[in-house]
Amino acid sequence: MALLPILTAPDPRLKQKALPVGTVTPEVRRLMDDMLETMYVAPGIGLAAPQVGVLRRVIVLDISPEAEKRAPLRMADPELVWVSDHDATFEEGCLSVPQHYSDVARPAEIRVRYKDENNVERELEAKGLLATCIQHEMDHLDGVLFIDHISALKRNIILRKLLKVKKSGTSAAPVA
Repeated sequence: MALLPILTAPDPRLKQKALPVGTVTPEVRRLMDDMLETMYVAPGIGLAAPQVGVLRRVIVLDISPEAEKRAPLRMADPELVWVSDHDATFEEGCLSVPQHYSDVARPAEIRVRYKDENNVERELEAKGLLATCIQHEMDHLDGVLFIDHISALKRNIILRKLLKVKKSGTSAAPVA
């Protein structure tokens, strides 16, 4: 497995829409494994392929507490097939928007259809943090960052800070 570089905002590649995988091939499985390793080292609880410069509809996540056994999810071509009418608000952060956090409201419960690492179509019902994490990572597949869900003023402040860090040559992101 290999560690992949994580793109940080305002990198324009983060705003692009990812292409469907279709079939989970050995190359896609390898990408999933590399993304998981990168996510764990960062550390994070979710990562989407566009965040590592690959415009494919692939996400990985693991919300298990660090002290517990890992429980990674690998998803190709995820799609929401149902969302609840009520929302839940969680403070979100992102490996591509390092050291910045904001409350984001999203549907509290979801059902997602996807292909796993063995190309088996699955459906998963999720609520709470897992539902939020899946939706957050799926947003990346459409070029949407969590800061796109907050006020323009707050988003612009965060982007200016990230641009300043990028121009100064210092790193605000974990090295991956």
